Amino acid sequence: MSKKNEVVKKIGRYRWVIATLLLFATTINYMDRQVISYLKEFFCSPVASGGFGWTNTDFAFITAFFTGFYAGMTIIAGWMIDKIGTKLGLALSLIIWSIFGILNALAGSVIAVHVAIRSLFGVGEAGNFPASIKTVAEWFPKKERALATGIFNSGSNLGAMVAALFVPWCMVIFGDQLGWKMAFVITGAIGFLWLIFWFIFYESPSKQKRLSKEEYEYIHSDDIVLTNQAEIDQDKAKVPWLKLLSYRQTWAVFVGKFMTDGIWWFYGSGYLPKAGEKFYVVTDSGNHIRLECVFPMISIAKCRAIDKTKGLKKGMPVYKARMTTMFLIALFPLTVLSTQYFGSVEHFGTYASSLAVAVICIGAAAHQAWSANMFTTVSDMFPKKAIGSVTGIGAMAGGIGGVLVQLLVGHLTDFYVATPKVAYGIMFMVCSFTYITTWFLMKLLVPSHKPITDL
Repeated sequence: MSKKNEVVKKIGRYRWVIATLLLFATTINYMDRQVISYLKEFFCSPVASGGFGWTNTDFAFITAFFTGFYAGMTIIAGWMIDKIGTKLGLALSLIIWSIFGILNALAGSVIAVHVAIRSLFGVGEAGNFPASIKTVAEWFPKKERALATGIFNSGSNLGAMVAALFVPWCMVIFGDQLGWKMAFVITGAIGFLWLIFWFIFYESPSKQKRLSKEEYEYIHSDDIVLTNQAEIDQDKAKVPWLKLLSYRQTWAVFVGKFMTDGIWWFYGSGYLPKAGEKFYVVTDSGNHIRLECVFPMISIAKCRAIDKTKGLKKGMPVYKARMTTMFLIALFPLTVLSTQYFGSVEHFGTYASSLAVAVICIGAAAHQAWSANMFTTVSDMFPKKAIGSVTGIGAMAGGIGGVLVQLLVGHLTDFYVATPKVAYGIMFMVCSFTYITTWFLMKLLVPSHKPITDL
């Protein structure tokens, strides 16, 4: 056995069990969220053919309400998780979204009922990321947090991939009228199965009996050592989230999420055009599954590289290494400018579909790596007691950005209805330049890392 393996064995690996639990929680989160996206075609089909007869505007109205409630509740969810802890916080969040996910099966075709249920569903979903980021901060040293975050964040792609496979299967097996209901019921019920494993295997590191002393010390190897009871009490004190708004670091997180999360909503919400439309991008269901398979693999690989970067090995400050890496990541989305060219059937024939998918994969995988590092910068800049609240503020900002991007896409496609290529050309420009612009804004807000010591 090599010396490295001996060290790993001595330290232990239980923290990766926790990362796996978070991966499955996020997978379930996004699977439940994406079910309605893969039912859009049925909901918007004519009543005469068995559908609900919704318009695209009707469907967008429902998804916009979900996004709005999701965005508004993340800040409250983060504050709540900081107060009650990650174990109960994530469990409560999952219970709420699973219940309302199941109740969606009872909504019928009434749009107002779907709006109400999806809004409350968004309330539950809002707690997943604040709880997960706080858990990573509690269970991993800084040098491993990007990788751990990349692992659980890849569940967003895996969940969408499962939904892309499962929902059509439900419609075929149970028929359209029962199938759409069973899609909501079955995916919602899976969350309760996860809860069993969560309560069996999760405790905070200080209470976890399965955690070795060596691994506990390794997890806390870069923490500030508290020397007296006053410092300990101060570290445990709750942080008023309004006070967090006085820090430039908070606004850096806000800007980073607000500017870039909407791009992910564009990539994953069904707005990308389908084959045969004059947008020169091909995204049929088969290609969508390929996209979802590739995103998490590239994202995890990038986050692994981030945690192993030479800068960190040479002792470069964590924040500087993180921002350097994010700058490099921000360059990759520039390739999205070429999507329409490579997706042109006139230029590349039958290869156009695969080439368009490849280009979008680069941009979307870059977003995942960016997102993982955005979450990790929170744990780099703030003490653990404030991480849930700050993550909630960031997630709220990202949700607001998502709502605005959805409205922008809808406006552009209506305005350029006769020339849709122009509308999507504008969107691909937005997707390309947003990250590098955001990086400079974040750097302007926080030029260098200064530990927050007055919370």
